[in-house]
Amino acid sequence: MNFIFISPYFPHTYWQFCDRLHQNGVNVLGIGDAPYDSLEQGLKNALTEYYKVDTLEDYGQVYKAVAYFAFRYGKPDWIESNNEYWLEQDARLRTEFHITTGVQLDEIGNWKHKSAMKPFYAKAGIPTARFHHVSTLTRAKNFIAKNGGYPVIAKPDVGVGAADTWKIQNEADLKEFFNIKPDVPYLIEEFVEGDIFSYDAICDSDGNPLFESSTHFPPSIADIVNNDLDLWYYVKADVPEALAKYGRAALKAFNVHSRYVHFEFFCLSKAREGLGEVGDFVGLEVNMRPAGGYTPDMMDYAHSTDVYRIWADMVTTDKRILPPSGDDHWCVYASRKDWHEYVHSHEEVLEKYGNQIVQCERMPELMWATMGCQMYTAHAYSMQEVDEFIRFIQERKDRA
Repeated sequence: MNFIFISPYFPHTYWQFCDRLHQNGVNVLGIGDAPYDSLEQGLKNALTEYYKVDTLEDYGQVYKAVAYFAFRYGKPDWIESNNEYWLEQDARLRTEFHITTGVQLDEIGNWKHKSAMKPFYAKAGIPTARFHHVSTLTRAKNFIAKNGGYPVIAKPDVGVGAADTWKIQNEADLKEFFNIKPDVPYLIEEFVEGDIFSYDAICDSDGNPLFESSTHFPPSIADIVNNDLDLWYYVKADVPEALAKYGRAALKAFNVHSRYVHFEFFCLSKAREGLGEVGDFVGLEVNMRPAGGYTPDMMDYAHSTDVYRIWADMVTTDKRILPPSGDDHWCVYASRKDWHEYVHSHEEVLEKYGNQIVQCERMPELMWATMGCQMYTAHAYSMQEVDEFIRFIQERKDRA
């Protein structure tokens, strides 16, 4: 089997996807714009060959790299990046090289456009926020008046995370949004009050989950970015039954097969007519790739498993070979930003939680606004431990 992995070095833990494929006897062929010498040794060991392009943004260069691998090793069986940014390019490459193990170019829009996701949620029986394609100020005001008033959320129809997202509180905010918004398609959605939960799964070729997990993400990434907050979140010890039901329904409705996915939902903290009562789940958006950052590793720690192995076995056998461990608990992430002052020093954090911490790293600069500059990830065996860990890491001097 020939597997072409696009940008296999970002996030840096992705070398493990390549490693498990390599262990399964796969020819792992990497394409990227990072110098070969900069790759981690584990990734170098897993790659059969690496093709460096000047930039992954140049489709012609990437196409040439795939053609070279096809000539040298035979027709590729898979092309994948597991990275939101490259999903459309992945689909175009599959289509042009007639690779059928992943989504094709004519289907990818349903996965990338937030507006296009709505009918699939409806097909799955999952409620979603009402929305309006931004056109004119008058039409936006009419939509807001008919759907509960302010606040509302304005966000790009295609986008990752909270980039260029506005929370619009009143008409003055709305007018400002129209004056400064980027020239790209936008949606305005009714505002939904709740925490964000994810349904994460690795599914087989029929869309059946081989692995399931859930992560709790309060506060929202939009609030993290816009209000300069510190990020914390945790992988839960179990998947709520209602969330698992919706997640599995979404897999079928979106016709997902042979993928690692990250579906986001609101858990309502305030009842909303047409959406549900407090505690109900509402569809937010689907991400047809693993959860960002080091969340896959957190799933490993929380479930005492190896999601990279489960994924690689799905690729090569369409089955889950690694059995559940039965040792599920919590794994919690808390980060800090260099420009804030905290009550407890880095040394105090390590002294108090050294036996529980499983990751302690500086984050890449491009992720500072969302993921923080310094991260700490730890085991926890109760929600009380989760709360205490977050509080100790993130207590600020200006708020103490």
